[in-house]
Amino acid sequence: MLERELDLKLLNRTTRSVSPTEAGERLYRSVAPRFTDIEAELAVLGELRGKPAGAVRITATEHAAHTLVWPRLRSWLPRYPDIQVEVTSDNRFTDIVAERYDIGVRLGADLARDMIAVRMAPDMRMAVVGSPDYFARRPPPRAPQDLTEHDCIRLRLPTHGGFLNWEFKRRGRTVNAQVTGRLVFNATDFIVAASLAAHGLAWVPDDLVAAHVAAGHLTLVLDDWAATYPGYHLYYASRHASSAVALVVEALRQGRQR
Repeated sequence: MLERELDLKLLNRTTRSVSPTEAGERLYRSVAPRFTDIEAELAVLGELRGKPAGAVRITATEHAAHTLVWPRLRSWLPRYPDIQVEVTSDNRFTDIVAERYDIGVRLGADLARDMIAVRMAPDMRMAVVGSPDYFARRPPPRAPQDLTEHDCIRLRLPTHGGFLNWEFKRRGRTVNAQVTGRLVFNATDFIVAASLAAHGLAWVPDDLVAAHVAAGHLTLVLDDWAATYPGYHLYYASRHASSAVALVVEALRQGRQR
C-alpha cells in the first residue's frame, strides 16, 4: 500500500466518501500530468501488435450524447475490442485539453479555438411544446411575450447555476423570453416527460419531440418564432491524436453520411 510505503496518509476515508489529504492532493497534482503520457505509450504498444488500442475520452452535451454519439458508436465498437471509450454527458462548456478529453461535441457556435472541427449534424431547430391536456387549461401562446402566463419547464445549467434562456427569432428580430415555472430539471429527458404529463411547456430541440408531436401527444406552438442554431460539431486537438482517436473521429463523422 502506497500510504504504508510513504508513511503518509493520502486519503481521508469515511463510510460515505473518500477525499485526498493535503499530501494526497499534492501527490496527485504531481503525477496526474504523466497519466496522459502513460496512456499514449500503452496505445502505441497496442498498435505495434497490429491492433488499434487505447482509451478515448469524449465529452458531449446530453442531447448530442443521446442522439449522435452513442447511436454512431453502438454498432462500431465491436470491431475494435482494444479501444476503450468513455463518454461524459455534460451541458457545461468544457476545455478538452485542460480536462484531458480527446474529443468534444458541441454546437457549432460553441467550438473551442485552435481545434480541428468536423460537422456531425444539420442545424438544430428549437421547439416549444405542450400537451393537449395542458392547453385544455390554458390558451396557446401566440407570441413569446405570452409565455409569462404559462408554466415553463426550465433547464438548469451547470455553469454558474443559471437557467437556459428561451430565445426566439423572427424576421431578423431576436427575443429572449422571461419564463418562469414550478419545475426545473438539469436534463432534457425529464423536461420532455414532464411536458407529456401536462406539467407545462418545454423548449427543447425539435428532434426530441417530433415523434410526440406527430402522434398528437404534444402540440407545437410558436413555430414561426423558432430559433435555429449551428449544428453539432466534433472537435479535437490535432497534435497528439492517436490512431484510436482518429478511428473514433471517423466513426462519428461518417455517421452523418449514412
